Amino acid sequence: MACGPAVSLPRIALTVGDPAGIGPEIVAKAAADPGVRAICEPVIFDSATAGVRPGELSAVAGRAAYDAIVSAVAAARRGEVDGIATAPINKLAFAHAGLPWKGHTDLLAHLCGVPRVAMLFHAPQLKVVLITVHVPLREVPHLLTRELVGETIALTAASLPRFGVARPRLALAGLNPHAGESGLLGTEEDEVLAPAVADARAAGINVQGPLPADTVFVRASRGEFDCVLACYHDQGLIPVKLLAFGEAVNVTIGLPIIRTSVDHGTAFDIAGRGIADAGSMIAAVTLAAQMARSR
Repeated sequence: MACGPAVSLPRIALTVGDPAGIGPEIVAKAAADPGVRAICEPVIFDSATAGVRPGELSAVAGRAAYDAIVSAVAAARRGEVDGIATAPINKLAFAHAGLPWKGHTDLLAHLCGVPRVAMLFHAPQLKVVLITVHVPLREVPHLLTRELVGETIALTAASLPRFGVARPRLALAGLNPHAGESGLLGTEEDEVLAPAVADARAAGINVQGPLPADTVFVRASRGEFDCVLACYHDQGLIPVKLLAFGEAVNVTIGLPIIRTSVDHGTAFDIAGRGIADAGSMIAAVTLAAQMARSR
């Protein structure tokens, strides 16, 4: 009996991140993983790292991480790879190298020339999108504008169908305790968040809020919502990492390319010891491959 044509596997770029961290180790482990190789062709992107030592912060390591990302993005935009899964970088190493970006997300937006992206953390139990990311907490209330919140809600609603959620049910977490308690504990909910939700609902998006942050993540993890929009970094990442550390995948939504990443940092304290857990890197590559195949 004749066999049909072989199905080509998507090619997924794996960037090693900061070479002084655990990135090179977890990338090598993920690229060799039988489950990964069954669903994609991993392509490792790294850069020259002469003089870099495990666990040491350096400008050389920051520049090497940057160069690998730039090369992988260029390959993705040319269609040479079908997606990118990134190992962690070190923000201080980027700064020492004279690079202005605070992390992957703003660098990827710059390289792809898009005005608005967001970080979506994808886990079996919970999905969370961050409205603000790597900024001091005291700046968050000033950065939360009706426009930013509305654009992030719309971007989230448009992106979730790629993860099999055809009609997303979204929830917006409040900024203040008890979502402001009708202005008693803060006015951002009434002045910014609620109007943004009203705008989104008028546009046909199924979103509720602002809802108290101390319960909305529980409600979402139990199936009431498909995704929660968090006002700031730790508000969204604490529940994700509590429920799914090592399983969660960071996805940049709003890019013209597929990009996933691990849910942890460079772990300089264990770099070079051969003991790093590659579970989140494997999850990131797996999700990138699944997204590429479903395009």
